[in-house]
Amino acid sequence: MVARAYTVAFEGVEARTVEVQCAVTPGTPGFSIVGLPDKAVSEARDRVRGALTALAIALPSKRITVNLAPADLPKEGSHLDLPIALALLAALEILPADAAETTVALGELSLDGTLAPVVGALPAAMAAAEAGRALLCPRASASEAAWVGDTQVIGATGLGEVVRHYTGQAPIAPAEPGEVTREVAARDLRDVKGQERAKRALEIAAAGRHHLLMVGTPGSGKSMLAARMPGLLPPLTPAEALETSMIHSLAGLMDEGGISRTRPFREPHHTASMAAIVGGGKGAKPGEISLAHNGVLFLDELPEFPRAVLETLRQPIETGEVMVARANAHVRYPCRFLLLAAANPCRCGYLSDAARACARAPGCGEEYLGRISGPLMDRFDLRVEVPPVAFTDLDLPASGESSTEVAARVAAARAAQEARFAGQPALRQNADAEGTALAEAATPDAEGREVLTRVAERIGLSARGYHRVLRVARTIADLDGAETVRRPHVAEAVSYRLVSAKAL
Repeated sequence: MVARAYTVAFEGVEARTVEVQCAVTPGTPGFSIVGLPDKAVSEARDRVRGALTALAIALPSKRITVNLAPADLPKEGSHLDLPIALALLAALEILPADAAETTVALGELSLDGTLAPVVGALPAAMAAAEAGRALLCPRASASEAAWVGDTQVIGATGLGEVVRHYTGQAPIAPAEPGEVTREVAARDLRDVKGQERAKRALEIAAAGRHHLLMVGTPGSGKSMLAARMPGLLPPLTPAEALETSMIHSLAGLMDEGGISRTRPFREPHHTASMAAIVGGGKGAKPGEISLAHNGVLFLDELPEFPRAVLETLRQPIETGEVMVARANAHVRYPCRFLLLAAANPCRCGYLSDAARACARAPGCGEEYLGRISGPLMDRFDLRVEVPPVAFTDLDLPASGESSTEVAARVAAARAAQEARFAGQPALRQNADAEGTALAEAATPDAEGREVLTRVAERIGLSARGYHRVLRVARTIADLDGAETVRRPHVAEAVSYRLVSAKAL
């Protein structure tokens, strides 16, 4: 008799169903696993044997063969321990055969039979729902997987509990979805003295998911401004939380007993490798740009990043997804993020500070910012200069709007965009609009068109730059509560390109 259980193998954020077949036949005693397993899967036989011994279940003196089908799909990871154990218990007639066949299982077994949490419970639950099966996983991963409401999720602490559940001795109650509430540090925009233009750019970027570059001397407040961005963004919608959590689940970042509605804020160091930023390594794992999906990717000291790493960002910024191609894997990950970058004006950092003039000006600045290619620079919708703040200004009382007030406007603008793009799943914010959708939403009035045409001719806007100005103008109009894009909206949007043309 051949007993069957089911599990998954991961290809990016997708989980492919794997059938675990187990046969116990007469012959030389042995325990073999076939079907293109990696080292961790091959070692499962010893973990399964130890777990069964802990339950006082002796293996028969027969040949045990486990086949992982399809045989040409690589199987990686210790999460195959539990489905192999289930198939073996069903083959030994300790568990009902139909119980194993109606379950997608994943979990790592300890030698004493306890189940350790594994990565990928959320994508596995999606695969189980599509196949019409229940999901069996470690209890530590169950709250995360239970967010997929179309399938029953059973969370167990050990193999003994699994046996008692399927034999009817002690049924396990289905898991409930868990949500992690993270306390966000009280970082308020009012803490930033001055920098009103940069604050305004931050608000526009948050409202329309526009990419923002800040250039200023060291200590002018660029990193401080960037740290306030999470406080301006609305929480993830349920659909966005599910998308983001699937990536974080594969990366092993969900170890708090549920998913979070807080938008991710990733800030990799400039020494990070291309595989760390874009994705790759063993198994083509997601990189920082995918971990920032539906959130913010902050690149401080932008020119210090390797040129090759920066150039690989160009295509993901435009398409919202990245293909990680390796010799043994071609995996596609979503990466719809808000790119927030900061840079010094030159290598010494004081090119624009008259009190501490750069000795190599202006060549130092041109050489330093020249590390950022023109095509990549063109992808920044907003570019602002962040001037140094005088130490006398630091003693002034806090002024300006708080993060709560700005966040309310951002939320209202995003709600307007959601209503505008209803029925178009590919469009969420103004930064996503293109073609007909952009023309319908952001066509300015006659005066606005005149301003835009004149500026485009004077500074030589590319077609991409022209459309990005329109998107920013549409966001400014949304923040203003206006139905149409008018001349003041276009003029403000254009000003963020004029500063760039002059200073950068």
